[in-house]
Amino acid sequence: MALSRISFNFVDYTMKTRIGIVDDKPQNRLSLAERINYSDDTEVVLIARDGNDFLDQMKMLTPATYPSVVLMDIEMPVLDGIETVRTAKQLYPEVNFLMLTVFDDDEKIFEAIKAGAAGYMLKDEKVTVIIECIQQLVELGGAPMSPRIARKALSLLMKASLPDKPESPQEEKRDFDLSPREMEVLKLTVDGYDYKAVAQKLFLSSHTVRKHIANIYHKLHVTSKAQAIKLANKNKWT
Repeated sequence: MALSRISFNFVDYTMKTRIGIVDDKPQNRLSLAERINYSDDTEVVLIARDGNDFLDQMKMLTPATYPSVVLMDIEMPVLDGIETVRTAKQLYPEVNFLMLTVFDDDEKIFEAIKAGAAGYMLKDEKVTVIIECIQQLVELGGAPMSPRIARKALSLLMKASLPDKPESPQEEKRDFDLSPREMEVLKLTVDGYDYKAVAQKLFLSSHTVRKHIANIYHKLHVTSKAQAIKLANKNKWT
């Protein structure tokens, strides 16, 4: 469905995160757009029915009006989500793609990540969780995943054929100067808790949790949740 067929309010794009939605089911597109537009922090600026429709609409936009994050379905006719991301990342490297799908099998996760997806969420997640993950992606540059997906991604990493870089005994014992609170946040993240759940568990605000996660990523020299989880397990911090 072309953007011109949908009525949107004009917004200040400097204030809200611009979102694109690509899904072959009209009801999914409209329902998700309606719920995301309800948030004060996000605004849907592009809706497409398949990969080709998305690529065609992107050609009509300027870089200033590109969506910052695109919620991409996987199984679609004409051009599926994984192939769309693979093509789009070459054309629009600044756009982040968050897979939003019902599939959680290892092959699709692996192929989506290889194609350039920045995160992988299941469609049965609450829209508040999806918006939280969008903010995580935009603010921290992380790799948001549903807890079930994060566990699978960790399993894929653990099974990877490439050997880990040898470390000296001193490196293995490093604690990376994580504070006790940061260690609590990291342990809950490894256990599959999302930002909101960590905040509730530790009686913190979501903003404070995001700050802790940003500090953790900086201290561990990682850029994603999967990398942080792998390092935590390797050092037996959990």
